[in-house]
This record gives sequence, structure tokens and C-alpha cells, in this order.
Amino acid sequence: MPTELKLLIWSVALTFVLMLVSVAGATAQVGLPMLLGNREGMPKLTGWAGRSLRAHYNMVENMALFAPLVVVGHLTGRNNATTVAGAEIFFFARLAYAFVYVIGIPYLRTLIWTASVIGLILIFSQLI
Repeated sequence: MPTELKLLIWSVALTFVLMLVSVAGATAQVGLPMLLGNREGMPKLTGWAGRSLRAHYNMVENMALFAPLVVVGHLTGRNNATTVAGAEIFFFARLAYAFVYVIGIPYLRTLIWTASVIGLILIFSQLI
């Protein structure tokens, strides 16, 4: 399996872990009964719970960009050292982003997010 597809699978795993962390944070803040209900009137999550939810949503948004790029690269046979580098940059930046966001380091978070975008741009550059 090409490296890019492996990193896509690992990115799915990271997205899943972020979901679990977010659920754990929400459970700690509002309790399981609130989460089992319709969540109407649910208070806004704060602290690490709120950050983990936002990190998860951000990862989902980025997966909507990363997955098609990797799949198109694979289907068209345009995988090369640049697409591998882009996928590696994306995945490891997203992994770092998750940790930095959940623990709450704002400016570093933005720099890491920028690195993940550079990974997407590298892949995209080989497909146009």
C-alpha cells in the first residue's frame, strides 16, 4: 500500500481518537445523561473539553480536503516523492496540532495548522 494511503488510514484513526477525547471531555463537563439526550440546551464546552471538540471538528474539515487529494493521486498514478512528503507533513502536523490545541497553546497551534496546509498544497501541486 502506498505511503499516502497508509497516512490517510492513520489520519482516520487520529480523527476517531479526537472524537473519543471530545466525548470524554463532554462527559466530564455535562454528564452522560445530557449526552444521551437530544442535547437541547447543552451548555457550551469550555477548557480542554471545548478545545478537543474544536480540534475534532477541524480535523474533520481537513480530512474533507486530504482524503480526495490522496485518493485522486493514487487513482491517477501521480504519487511521487512530493505527494509522500505532503502526506507526511499533513499527518504529523495534524497529530501535533491535536496535542497543542487540546493543551491550549494558541499561536503554536496556528503555525502547526499552516504546516498541515502546506502538506495539502504539496499533494495538490502534483495533481494539477
